[in-house]
Amino acid sequence: MEVWLLILGMALITFAIRYSLFAFPELRFPPLVRQGLHYVPTAVLSAIVLPGMLIPDGQQWAFNSENAYLLAGVVTIAIAAVTRHLLATIGGGLLVFFALRALLGQLPV
Repeated sequence: MEVWLLILGMALITFAIRYSLFAFPELRFPPLVRQGLHYVPTAVLSAIVLPGMLIPDGQQWAFNSENAYLLAGVVTIAIAAVTRHLLATIGGGLLVFFALRALLGQLPV
């Protein structure tokens, strides 16, 4: 029962936060807050992706040439910086990742 109350509470809080922007359309953020909100997607994506690249097994840091996640991540960042094209970044990153996994013998059988 406590788990369901927790889930319901989180759902209500999430709804209230998102609904408040529609309920008060005249609400305007100061320029400093708007500028800070511009960086939220980058920060969230980094917080999700970087642990998987740097600690692929979830136990220890892996700063070595055997870490296909880290190597492919670095190449993907380079592809994004050069092309500035979302599909090229995703496709190139996936190709590099699976090629590295195959070369390193890490693909599941």
